[in-house]
Amino acid sequence: MHSFLDHDGILAFAHRGDHQSGPENTLPAFAGAVDLGYRYLETDTHCSNDGVLLAFHDTRLDRVTNATGLLASLDYSEIQKARINETETIPKLEELIGQFPDTCFNIDLKADATVAPFLKMVHRLRCESRICVGSFSSQRVEAVRSALPKVCTGLTPREVLWARLKSYRIPTPKIKGLCAQVPVRSGRLPIVDGRFLAAMQRLNIQTHVWTINDPDTMDQLVSLGVEGLMTDDAKALKTVLIENNVWAEPPSLPRI
Repeated sequence: MHSFLDHDGILAFAHRGDHQSGPENTLPAFAGAVDLGYRYLETDTHCSNDGVLLAFHDTRLDRVTNATGLLASLDYSEIQKARINETETIPKLEELIGQFPDTCFNIDLKADATVAPFLKMVHRLRCESRICVGSFSSQRVEAVRSALPKVCTGLTPREVLWARLKSYRIPTPKIKGLCAQVPVRSGRLPIVDGRFLAAMQRLNIQTHVWTINDPDTMDQLVSLGVEGLMTDDAKALKTVLIENNVWAEPPSLPRI
């Protein structure tokens, strides 16, 4: 098993941090999740015009900041002036990873331009064991697999289709991803069910489901046997996992 996936209980991912502690993808949100005991944080990355990786979901600043503009067209010096909820800056991905050295990061590469600087960053930080990479672009994930074979990767979109077919015993090409990070369904097509989980477990592929904010659905998925859950409601997920005896408290840090 890849070290990223080696965890007691169910992997609990704070999706863009703890939203009760701060706005999505901000340092207060991530710090709040870590304070709750989360050791797996999910974030996204885009790249500025001058090659700086940012922990940010959207292609544009408009939705969550007091500024406007396409990230890929702006230099970091311009982007760093933007404020989320009028107070928080957009974190650099490298700073975020360094800020929480005991934490693992699930990173969604949101644009082709992120790939080259991301590879350089991972080599520089030597953080291969602490990250898992996913994307809606198969090409981006394959580029990471080729350049960083020790990094954990999620299934590509085509591999998710193959995984669903495999659950019906239909032959497909080999799946290289180590975890299926999927929604419960895609449109009318169900993805996560007992058949799918059984197929993934036969292949030693973990199933992580996003983005689950309803406690009843969390409970159902725990009972079904998923290995990971991503949520915007970090407190609710922690409560459900504790009630099901599958929440793993982080190790105590040594006193100085």
